[in-house]
Amino acid sequence: MKKLIRLLFVLAIVISLLSLIGISVGAQTYHWKIQHIRPIDTDIDKDVHWLVDTLKEKSNGRINIDIFPASQLGDYTVVQERVGIGDVEMQLACIGTGMDLSLMIQSLPYIARNWDDAKKLYATGSVLMNIISEKLAKQNLKLISGWPCYFGGIATTKEVPEPANPDVPKNIKIRVPPQKAFEIAAENYGFIATPTAWSETFTALQTGIVEGGIGAGAEGYYSNFRDLLKYYYAVNDHFEHWYFYMNMDLWNSLSEEDQKIIEETGLELERKRFAIAEEREDYNEKLLSDYGIKVITFTDEELDNFAQKIRKSVWPAVEDVIGAELITKIAESVY
Repeated sequence: MKKLIRLLFVLAIVISLLSLIGISVGAQTYHWKIQHIRPIDTDIDKDVHWLVDTLKEKSNGRINIDIFPASQLGDYTVVQERVGIGDVEMQLACIGTGMDLSLMIQSLPYIARNWDDAKKLYATGSVLMNIISEKLAKQNLKLISGWPCYFGGIATTKEVPEPANPDVPKNIKIRVPPQKAFEIAAENYGFIATPTAWSETFTALQTGIVEGGIGAGAEGYYSNFRDLLKYYYAVNDHFEHWYFYMNMDLWNSLSEEDQKIIEETGLELERKRFAIAEEREDYNEKLLSDYGIKVITFTDEELDNFAQKIRKSVWPAVEDVIGAELITKIAESVY
């Protein structure tokens, strides 16, 4: 009997000590996977490592996440579906529109005119982000936060004739994401649009199936295709924003404490990135230039000319998919 009492006494002391150092007895531990779409040591890779390390630290070692960079688990659209069914727990990437075409609203050309617009549009809690959150929930995805990348541009393997004039045919085939908005935009810049998955773009450029691409920015082109490209045109055609999301069923199974840890860490990541994203955009354009890729920029007047033409051609063409009222609602939340 005395031995049992001593054992219970020791056990009580151990439990008290564990509580003092922040370890909950019997608390659930996790081992998850997260994918992103860039190579090792890029900005997103470093930030995902910070995210994973911070989640582990805040959970006292209970949340452990393996990182899969450079689309190792599959194209981001495929992994988006895998997260929805719970095969992969998390992803930080752009979002595909294969299951919901109306999600093209988040990359609608020239809906953001500058970085001030982008901060209003894409900050968690904004009109746009709340709409995206609702749409992703229908795919069994819980949106945690965002990760702002850059304004997009067009990269090519050959020089473009009169790049500031969208009415001049370029006679160049460029890769476009498989989204109607990008396809129409590319055609209205004067290019021949060829829908191609991101994961297939390197081979398409290498083999000459396409001679350029739209749908990324300086960082994306430098990280993935710098050895194949010769020119980069900073047309600011769309704002590239990525999303940190996880399986909704998994989210719902978590304690309020763990949900709070993930949510707060995701928001901290978003704020950290917004603080430096514009500076990093300039840095990556310089990387392209230093690598020997000619970077062509445009005046505000030329960019306004692009914006007016592309908005006039793209926005009405996708109203049937997105909804005219929704486009207006989001635009009015910024302008």
